[in-house]
Amino acid sequence: MNKTLLASAGAAMLSLMMGASASAKTLDVVASFTVLADVVKNVGGEHVEVKSLVPANGDPHDYEPTPDDAKALKAADATFVSGEGLEGWFQRLAKAAGSSKTPIVVSEGIKTHEMDEDGETVTDPHVWNSAANVMIWVDNIEKALVAADPEDAADISKSADAYRAKLKDLDASIKKAIGAVPKDKRKVLTSHDAFGYYGREYGVTFLAPLGVSTETEASAADVAQLIDQIKEEGVKVYFLENSNDSRLVKQVAGATGAVAGGELYPEALSPADGPAPTYLAMMRYNTDQIAGAISK
Repeated sequence: MNKTLLASAGAAMLSLMMGASASAKTLDVVASFTVLADVVKNVGGEHVEVKSLVPANGDPHDYEPTPDDAKALKAADATFVSGEGLEGWFQRLAKAAGSSKTPIVVSEGIKTHEMDEDGETVTDPHVWNSAANVMIWVDNIEKALVAADPEDAADISKSADAYRAKLKDLDASIKKAIGAVPKDKRKVLTSHDAFGYYGREYGVTFLAPLGVSTETEASAADVAQLIDQIKEEGVKVYFLENSNDSRLVKQVAGATGAVAGGELYPEALSPADGPAPTYLAMMRYNTDQIAGAISK
């Protein structure tokens, strides 16, 4: 190849590279809490830079936003929340930040279930504790990211499909692990009622002294009734939770003879060096802890 042709080929290659670089886009995305942030990152891949407002091991129910959160929210290209009453603080943050963007509610389309708390009907917001529900999250996230970055739609859809396959494998592995435990042993005590969707999807009964939000308070009568129920149903194992106070569940366990099964991650990922740094790892870790404890 002569020098003229070589130079032309080099210029063409540079032009292609510059064109590819120009079409590639990185969206600044804010997600309300770590579980959702991880799922958004897996769907968006290299085309998103994701910030979780609630940090690792943080409680998404009663989080206190910071000035940096307000800045990030106002500058974001897209914002994601789970919805269903989980992030009661988010609207106040958006108002303080002066953000006019409507957040994408990723739980739209999920079949939620209602619970009675002190005579009031409430929606259980912990939808992600069923892998099947997170597949619906993925559909909603993919649609929103493609709308925000249509040039990279093919890449985003490819990442979404790959993550859906991992979620299907996760769902099957949980059903297999829990299915190996006799039904009469699948009973667990936890700090608050965060595992309703897990219980419904995978066949485990969860009891808790607190309701669906850690902001609720249990009365002495509620605790006494729960203790009687635990004794009656023969619940043998209790778990702490990484994102909230464990004193009440320890008190209940002490009155019933339930033994400690370890710590679960119901609504917050661990730091990167912990046992549950991603959604997939969190669900596998929780399942290993639960199945291991109740099968003994």
